[in-house]
Amino acid sequence: MNGARVLEAHLAGDAVRALTGSMVAYEGNVQFKNAGMGGGGGFKAALKRKMTGESLELMEMAGHGVVYLANAGMEVELVQLTGDTLSVESSALLAIGPGLRTDVTFAGLRGATSGQGLFTTTVSGHGDLAVLSDGPMIALEVSPAYPLVVDPDAFIAHRGQLSQTFVTDISWKALIGEGGGEAYSLRFDGTGVVYIQPAER
Repeated sequence: MNGARVLEAHLAGDAVRALTGSMVAYEGNVQFKNAGMGGGGGFKAALKRKMTGESLELMEMAGHGVVYLANAGMEVELVQLTGDTLSVESSALLAIGPGLRTDVTFAGLRGATSGQGLFTTTVSGHGDLAVLSDGPMIALEVSPAYPLVVDPDAFIAHRGQLSQTFVTDISWKALIGEGGGEAYSLRFDGTGVVYIQPAER
């Protein structure tokens, strides 16, 4: 990590996938190529991505050297996976280390009447991934006694044994003049961690 807004990806013969267009500089002998359909998640993930309209444009970087990655001056946060799964907004993914797999899962319908599906990218396996946050990322613990309700514009990712549902009766949205349209929030029940950013998209 070089500052909080630039990620240093050190390559030693391995390959790292990163958001297409996020490379700001590199040193050494590094090759770049399109990560293929579905961002390297395989054909099945690519097919799901195409059907759902989920957009995840990744490039693969391989070789020996250091690649500097950044996106729109946003904060870069590292998350380590140890065999577990992180469900993350596609727009928040910056880089995925070797040993991690990506897929797309159906997150539910946005609002009871809209019928619009929402989809989340899941990253699983052993290794590090870098996510983007507008301001320092905040980790909020969820326990069975304390479910968590989150503004979808602030949501980045979640991990653990959590179930996600949509809450459409949002009185606080009306208080700040955002009561029009289909106001909804994300509710998480169970045990785990939800990551949010201190700003709205």
